[in-house]
Amino acid sequence: MADIADGAQVEMQGSGSKPYILKNTGGVYSCSCPAWRNQSVAIERRTCKHLRKLRGDAAEDARVGSGDASAPARPVARNVRPQSAASTDAEPETATAPPVLLAHSWENDVDLTGWWMSEKLDGVRAYWTGKEFLSRQGNPFFAPDWFTAKLPDYPLDGELFGGRKKFQRTVSIVRRQDRGEGWKELAFVIFDAPGLSAPFEERLAHCQRFVEDVAPPYAEWLQHEPCRGVDHLRQELARVEGLGGEGLMLRKPGSRYEAGRSHTLLKVKSFKDDEARVVGHVAGAGRHKGRLGALEVELRDGTRFSVGTGLSDQERENPPTVGTIITFRYQELSNDGVPRFPSYVGVRIDAAPFEPTARRKRA
Repeated sequence: MADIADGAQVEMQGSGSKPYILKNTGGVYSCSCPAWRNQSVAIERRTCKHLRKLRGDAAEDARVGSGDASAPARPVARNVRPQSAASTDAEPETATAPPVLLAHSWENDVDLTGWWMSEKLDGVRAYWTGKEFLSRQGNPFFAPDWFTAKLPDYPLDGELFGGRKKFQRTVSIVRRQDRGEGWKELAFVIFDAPGLSAPFEERLAHCQRFVEDVAPPYAEWLQHEPCRGVDHLRQELARVEGLGGEGLMLRKPGSRYEAGRSHTLLKVKSFKDDEARVVGHVAGAGRHKGRLGALEVELRDGTRFSVGTGLSDQERENPPTVGTIITFRYQELSNDGVPRFPSYVGVRIDAAPFEPTARRKRA
């Protein structure tokens, strides 16, 4: 069957007068038809009859998981994990989110003296189960065998990290399903051992010993240092952000690993960030004429606004599709709850699709 080269697109005539556009972006296939756009699943899991007509059912089943063989298009149900090409005849598995520890934001009401301080990495959170990498939502990352060589058979919590200011490049690599050479640009930076029932200091030392003794080729451990107070915190924050880093993470001394959001783990940044769902594309003007000018997005509470800065030329040529969850940064909220000076960061591949809790007028 035919296929689409990475970065290319093809047209396919549907029932209307305007042809549909089929694309392959980093191993993620999309179609401009309503059936593809309106699926409530992550974009890498979507399929439609046009993609199946072009690529064939076997290729699409291998990419997103098999279903009813008699149906021309089989959108994948939410929480169904993709299968490898070798297991397309098996029943789809149900994704289970790993029990990851999540942070609260520091609000200046906690004395962080003595807390363990580390850089907040601008990568993709990854939970090593002992067999595979999972996202926060329980979706697998298809790392090559050589990348996972020497990783242990017990859980590790960490980040797939390609370097500062390389978040989008990291995302483009880990969302692929072909286990390609791009993984050589990444490291698995380990910062916790969830299965070890011990205080944080012992878990971190365990991670350090593992990396130093076993020497897995693409794994590192994340260094921490004790925070000496607010002045030290702000100096380190300025240093990290000056290098292009995202911010800092603080762990409470002696704390245990727990699933869910905890006040024993705090994040410190000079800016705020949030997630939003793409609901439309605003045409560009001036030097952006003929391509994307801004993304029309929606928060979980239904607030709509535009994000027009932070997008690369390539992203303006091939913008995130409607329904995609993105991350953006902003300075503060207006009195109406609208983010001020929002700036695009990237596609959030580990975030679950959402529907707004209410509908509000556009800001």
